Amino acid sequence: MAKIVGGFQDPSAEVLAEAAAVFGLLASSARLHIMWALSQGESDVTHLADRVGGALPAVSQHLAKLKLAGLVRARREGRRQIYYVDDPDIVTVVRVMVGQLTARENPSGASDRLREAGV
Repeated sequence: MAKIVGGFQDPSAEVLAEAAAVFGLLASSARLHIMWALSQGESDVTHLADRVGGALPAVSQHLAKLKLAGLVRARREGRRQIYYVDDPDIVTVVRVMVGQLTARENPSGASDRLREAGV
């Protein structure tokens, strides 16, 4: 039975397990970088690999895992797959987390960087 503390009900075990799985996927700095890049706009695997500095096969594997988990989607444009994040809540989580850590790293100018990040 879920407890209510401070006006908030505890989430179910299923919700907590799903959230842990998503955070587990984002615990990889490479996948987090990919999600950050895709939160800025859609891209194909070649441009993503260039942007995140990863090998094309590795980025493809990361994208496959993110796609399987439902965090990214893809559509075909000719021979290319274009990847994008279809869930605005995931975009928000990634932008807030990265933005906050960026602000802690260098407090001067933090508001400018957060604004640039769309937070």
